[in-house]
Amino acid sequence: MQNDLFSALNDPEEKIKELPDLVDWVSRAPTAVSHALGDNLIVEYTNLFDASLSLRAFDAIDATTQWRQDQIRIAGRTIPVPRLQCWMGAEHCRYAYSNISLEPMPWTHEMSSIRDLVNQVTGAAFNCVLINKYRSGEDSVSWHADDEPELGPSPRIASLSLGATRRFQLKRKVSPEMTSAARSERVVIALNSGSLLVMEPGVQENWVHQVAKTKIPVGPRINLTFRTIEDNR
Repeated sequence: MQNDLFSALNDPEEKIKELPDLVDWVSRAPTAVSHALGDNLIVEYTNLFDASLSLRAFDAIDATTQWRQDQIRIAGRTIPVPRLQCWMGAEHCRYAYSNISLEPMPWTHEMSSIRDLVNQVTGAAFNCVLINKYRSGEDSVSWHADDEPELGPSPRIASLSLGATRRFQLKRKVSPEMTSAARSERVVIALNSGSLLVMEPGVQENWVHQVAKTKIPVGPRINLTFRTIEDNR
């Protein structure tokens, strides 16, 4: 099936031309599932892209993205970040996390189309995206919150998954008044290809999330996490 879909996509320029009009290809009525996190909320659109569009989008993004693998320092050791990344967005959207500074790459044709679609579905005005590529089950992202100052006091984050299904785990940020039950609470969501997960305001303040390594054989996954950074120049 994949060979048939991509038989005409022999170079990056052709891949861009062949990516269809997203307005025509997305599900007309994507299924929205709400996940309550205490007083906070996650909304998951489980079928935003169908299987065919998910494959096409994965292939086009993979071929046209300028991937990078940064180094991170943990417990006195410098190690490679266990995934590939690209930061893309408006010119003012400079971003830093874990002592990694990212200058925005300009929007590609397909990424700007996906951004516009995500904004249409969510009613947001996302202007930047962190693109992650998990090459296998060995790639991961550890517990964290997307709560950097650049994102504002209560950010809304939208995450589009393409490729292999991975487990998205959440747990509460620890506070002195928490009960042992609250400390041990875990929420797990299987992020399937073509699904869009929206972490509404409040989630980053109160919860952390991760995509852990897995010994189960899995294929590559591309994850697009859309954010908003205000232009305060």
